[in-house]
Amino acid sequence: MIEHIVLVKFSQETTNGQKQELIRRTLELKNIIPGIVDIQQGINFSDRSQGYEVGLTVRFKDRESLENYGPHPAHQEIVTYLKQIGMEDSIIVDFEI
Repeated sequence: MIEHIVLVKFSQETTNGQKQELIRRTLELKNIIPGIVDIQQGINFSDRSQGYEVGLTVRFKDRESLENYGPHPAHQEIVTYLKQIGMEDSIIVDFEI
């Protein structure tokens, strides 16, 4: 299995409502994109996050599923929404478990 971790930093203009909408949309991907075993996302509450406000973990059945996830139209809609609401930076880590 593959674990995909994403941390996102937003502009100060990004609202909590927009972040909640991002989470709602992202969690729907489990029912849309093949190969997703589990998906979790939430707003950070720790003061150790260095400004990264939203965390995402996606567990895939294999590397092929991860490779298909990136260009999938439903995932690309999320990427577009992230840009629209003011994503400033992200950190992405993928590893095999």
